[in-house]
Amino acid sequence: GREVLDVAGKALRVGVTTDEIDRVVHEAALERDCYPSPLNYYNFPKSVCTSVNEVICHGIPDFREVQDGDIVNIDVTTYNKGGYHGDLNETFCVGNVDEEGRKLVKTSFECLGAALDKVKPGTLYRDLGNAIHKVSSANNCSVVRTYCGHGIGSLFHTAPNVPHYPKNKAKGTMKAGHVFTIEPMINLGTPGDKTWGDNWTAVTSDGKRSSQFEHTLLVTETGYELLTGRTDEPVMKWNEDLNYR
Repeated sequence: GREVLDVAGKALRVGVTTDEIDRVVHEAALERDCYPSPLNYYNFPKSVCTSVNEVICHGIPDFREVQDGDIVNIDVTTYNKGGYHGDLNETFCVGNVDEEGRKLVKTSFECLGAALDKVKPGTLYRDLGNAIHKVSSANNCSVVRTYCGHGIGSLFHTAPNVPHYPKNKAKGTMKAGHVFTIEPMINLGTPGDKTWGDNWTAVTSDGKRSSQFEHTLLVTETGYELLTGRTDEPVMKWNEDLNYR
């Protein structure tokens, strides 16, 4: 999954269609003997989710060309021959993104980082939302409540449920061996969302932009391991060069 997302990110540029990104993801997955998990998942028609600007998540690739100044999230999940799913996403700044958009993208990265800092045996799943909210509110952003992180493994989505907002009622305590995703969706405006008629595309209710980063991780005896991290990056580090196109 990591390799596939990196290939897709390199293909992203002004003028490319999200449908072309889908083709790149599909071929990159097959080249690595993986199946693109979103394809035909509850009738989802494509191999990747591409969410542009005010789209929060589950955007369906189409023939719209990416514009100068767009922020684009690419959400990749692959199912390997060993029988496991790996789920990750990143938001990219394409061309001349305004300062507000760049700050949003970095804030969403830092929200994921704040949650990861809490991961170790004994941490309550419900406590991750408090760490995420602290970072988002400090940057005048809000946290989407509708969509959560999730357990993952031989199933694409399974227990536990991992909410990203504060004062949630998520059940469970982290233990070594648990595998799940954290994927906070951070909005410039209000946390509200609505779904388009395609029954997939989730957009902000106020039309303002949304950004997200996601990793699949394993809880270890002393902390966590990023299963979808870069080989030279055991802990996430912000690097504009990796997310600016």
